[in-house]
Amino acid sequence: MKKRKFSVSISAIYLCLCFWALTTVYPIIWVVLNSFKAKDKILENSFAFPMGELFTLANYRKAFENLNIFGAYKNSIFISTMVCAVVILLAGLASFALVRYHFKLRNILYMLVVAGMMFPAFATVIPVYTMEVSWGIAGTKSWWLSMFSVILPQVAGNLSFAIIVLTGYIRSLPIELEEAAFMEGCGPIQIFFRVIVPLTKPSFATVAIFSFLWSYNDLFTQMFFLRRPDIMAITRLLNELTSNEGTDYGLMAAAVSLVVVPVMIVYIFMQKYIIKGMTAGAVKG
Repeated sequence: MKKRKFSVSISAIYLCLCFWALTTVYPIIWVVLNSFKAKDKILENSFAFPMGELFTLANYRKAFENLNIFGAYKNSIFISTMVCAVVILLAGLASFALVRYHFKLRNILYMLVVAGMMFPAFATVIPVYTMEVSWGIAGTKSWWLSMFSVILPQVAGNLSFAIIVLTGYIRSLPIELEEAAFMEGCGPIQIFFRVIVPLTKPSFATVAIFSFLWSYNDLFTQMFFLRRPDIMAITRLLNELTSNEGTDYGLMAAAVSLVVVPVMIVYIFMQKYIIKGMTAGAVKG
């Protein structure tokens, strides 16, 4: 095995990356540690490790007693799962059509998809909310309609990114495989699900993970469409807690930990799929 030569430039890069990682990870660790301290102890010993008299589970007990944590998690998981599934299906079919079918205005349509990433959510949320109210799906007492009202704009907000990622990957696939499937009697839909989808699993995994996490963390859309306590998602519930319990730092730290830790766990187990899908699309697209 060859030994790597010492390089000052590489060492400097690793040093900068370690410093950046420390500044990114440490605040999260600090919040989690302080969630196990009483609120009057956080300001006095905010950097101390929660051991002995400092350790308490009162913040988490108060969070579960005062907040509908499990209901909020159920709403968040349902919304994010539906957004993820719809984005994968629509973006996959749209990417397949843009790459393999030649029709008028195809390039203009793809440019419009790219342009869709330039419009921030807050620029369109008012007309979208007004439109959904006129349809009768926003501002109702129905749980299903309330979920549907927030799923629609989140799907629309994720489609442009998903189409761009999947288009770059599908374009790199050899068309001979699809031609062989066509000669065997497969139609476009069968080719998509039997040929395209299995070959583009890394990119589909990337799109699925990003769509799920973006939907899970999307507070801005939830602020407009999820206003009743029984339909609030977890990030919306955290914002409500911050407004009502602004000085209870222990309870806020516990609530932030309940929101952030699941996302970190998902990313830790799925990071190889994220990196693989993004790099494959970048190299092959």
